[in-house]
Amino acid sequence: MKKRKSPKARQATVVSSNVLFKGRVFTLKRDRVIEPSGIVTTREMIAHPGSVVVLPAFPDGRILLIRQYRHAAGQYLWELVAGHKEPDESFLQGAHRELLEESGYTARRFTKLLDIYPSPGLLGEVMKIFLAEGLTKGKARPEDDEQITNRIVTLAEAEKWIRFGKIIDSKSVSGILFYARFVTGKKHRN
Repeated sequence: MKKRKSPKARQATVVSSNVLFKGRVFTLKRDRVIEPSGIVTTREMIAHPGSVVVLPAFPDGRILLIRQYRHAAGQYLWELVAGHKEPDESFLQGAHRELLEESGYTARRFTKLLDIYPSPGLLGEVMKIFLAEGLTKGKARPEDDEQITNRIVTLAEAEKWIRFGKIIDSKSVSGILFYARFVTGKKHRN
């Protein structure tokens, strides 16, 4: 008897694909697909090369956050260092580059913490979150359109900011809480 693959192990078959928009960082596509369950449907999605997220941690347990204006959110956000992966670099190389650009820091050690899909219903972007340790301060090199403020906070303070809505983006919430729970193992009470 032939074993049937579970739906989790199978992928959709793309019957047709149309590019609706191609930008500098992402592509908007409309795909006609046969999903693993056999359903034939049309899916519109954003194809993206992926992003890196960096949680810079100091030996005393404090972490570095940045604040910058995010047009799509219409506000300034406190978040972890992050940016899209360039086509010619690995995720780890992107993490090194983004850390230096946005914060001015370099790190001796990077450890991958987790991968997240921020909005898998329409966005093909994977975000790889790295822990950066052994930090050395230098001069930030932000892109021309970036106005970034850095702040070093305790992990307990960052968790409090999440609880009370001061940190609201998914990559930062995921990275900070994962680090607090599974890396440091501390449960902070405020």
